[in-house]
Amino acid sequence: MSVGPTPDGGSGADAPPITILNEDFLTTSSIPAGSVDLIVTSPPYNVSIPYTAVRDDISYADYLDFTGRWLEKAGSLMKPDGRMCLNIPLDKNLGGQQSVYADILALAKARGWRYHATVIWNEQNISRRTAWGSWLSASAPYVIAPVETIVILFREHWKKAEAGTSDITRDEFISWTNGVWTFSGEKKGRANHPAPFPVELPTRCIKLFTYVGDTVLDPFMGSGTTLLACRNLKRRGIGVDIDPAYCEVAKKRLSG
Repeated sequence: MSVGPTPDGGSGADAPPITILNEDFLTTSSIPAGSVDLIVTSPPYNVSIPYTAVRDDISYADYLDFTGRWLEKAGSLMKPDGRMCLNIPLDKNLGGQQSVYADILALAKARGWRYHATVIWNEQNISRRTAWGSWLSASAPYVIAPVETIVILFREHWKKAEAGTSDITRDEFISWTNGVWTFSGEKKGRANHPAPFPVELPTRCIKLFTYVGDTVLDPFMGSGTTLLACRNLKRRGIGVDIDPAYCEVAKKRLSG
């Protein structure tokens, strides 16, 4: 399904197209190789979130295998100067402590992605913390950082090959090139999705790392937040999700 909305929610022939693909990203052939300028995505975290079409409680080894496969597929779709903003946890403790950020970054490098930087996203959610381990004891305390990461990667070269129109303001550029971003996360269940991210996240990534009219892909679209940002910022947006219900949610959000 495709829609071509203008920033005010209508549709017009001059608006960059927004495309929703109800497909498995690992097997889709609907996106041409070498066509994507930027990926902005937050893949499943494997923390037992009750998605309806995929399991979010597989073994960590299987999770890393899945991650490596989608990272490789994503790489084949990028332009040589293509970038990716990958929102992932720093670590996790559900089911045992795991260095998620370090492990996924290693997988990305092994599959041809090059490292540029990491943004620390301070969600300001420390008040929701409940896991302490051994309370007031050195026996087995838990150390939990109430942040997430946005890993910034690229394919062959960092500098954009061609000039284009940037729409980022002076104040936004100064603020967002600081590698600590502080804004609230989205509430669970918002937009009929159990783990949405706020539109502020893709908005910053898109304005900072693409030109107007560039193509932005979210291979784990969910409720379509990245596509909303694309619509508002006049970028071509492609969202892929295996769950038809989330595709309908995204379509309604974009049509509203």
